[in-house]
Amino acid sequence: MEEKIYQVALELIPGVGNINAKSLISYSGSAKNIFTSPPAKLQKIPGVGPKLIEALKSQSVISAAETILQDCEKQEIQIKHYTDKEYPARLKQIADSPNILYLKGNGEMNPDRTLAIVGTRNVTQYGKDTTDKIAKSCAEVNASVISGLAYGVDIQAHRTSLTEGIPNIAVLAGGLDKIYPSVHKKVAEQIMENGLLISENPPGIKAEAHFFPARNRIIAGLADATIVVEAAIKGGALITANIADSYDRPVFAVPGDLEHKYSEGCNHLIRNQKAYIYTDMRDVVYQLNWDVETTSQTKKPRDFSHLTEEEQSICQLLQQAGKGMAIDEIAWKTQISVNKLASVLLALEFQGLLKSLPGSKYQLV
Repeated sequence: MEEKIYQVALELIPGVGNINAKSLISYSGSAKNIFTSPPAKLQKIPGVGPKLIEALKSQSVISAAETILQDCEKQEIQIKHYTDKEYPARLKQIADSPNILYLKGNGEMNPDRTLAIVGTRNVTQYGKDTTDKIAKSCAEVNASVISGLAYGVDIQAHRTSLTEGIPNIAVLAGGLDKIYPSVHKKVAEQIMENGLLISENPPGIKAEAHFFPARNRIIAGLADATIVVEAAIKGGALITANIADSYDRPVFAVPGDLEHKYSEGCNHLIRNQKAYIYTDMRDVVYQLNWDVETTSQTKKPRDFSHLTEEEQSICQLLQQAGKGMAIDEIAWKTQISVNKLASVLLALEFQGLLKSLPGSKYQLV
């Protein structure tokens, strides 16, 4: 609990973003160490200056973090930090993932399959019908539905999948006690029965405009693929699609009427090869290889059980990546301090499990 207070407190310091916070923790070993280390030691960490040190020594952020933890406990909101084992594995794969997630509900944080369904708030009847078909198809492939609880395509996807008994994940821009829009509060309550509400903002924070693009990256990061049903040439759905594309996650777009405003975005994605055309769920199944059944001939994960916990986390990370990875990236993804990581990597090299590459990169042998 004490470490959790420091983890939340770090998020409250102005100027400390998600990437900086990961770097600070990787150098210091824990959030608590960041706050309790002497200034002389903190100054040796890249990017740490007098203003940040002064903020770290302020009791006000600790008090604010304690209040947040108390509020979360009262409202049965879980707090998951990037270093927690339960933190969504898909989000751990992206550099700008939230360091803190606030969750409420009874769903899985790491379901086997996930699909984001997004689109315009000004959905047409064609868009509603298509959204219904996509959501119902998610039951056939056992995929959880992710969306943003907004008007239009989002709420249509949530409602239809709830009717089909499909687990939902709704990502909110504000705190979990500030459902936006408020008319969707009943749907949010239904989602929590076997799904989750997720936000990177603590209770009490209202859904302001600048939070929505940040919310969209969480939707894209949680999904194996993103499906855009209807979208204007500018808007949140296209932001989500472009973010998913930047994460190398497949994007699908439903083609629409060439003369219709809310088909422009989807047609634009397809034309610029940023999205696969969506005609039915078979398109998704094919691109994600969901039609390939697991058999005894499937390549099995390597056994790293004989290694230490830190060695296992490094080897599993590199195996998942399937390519060389820089030491700084390994540090923040495994949350092993850079100083300690060098010796652990060397030990794995001696065991013949890793090889070093040019540019301070390492790859699994």
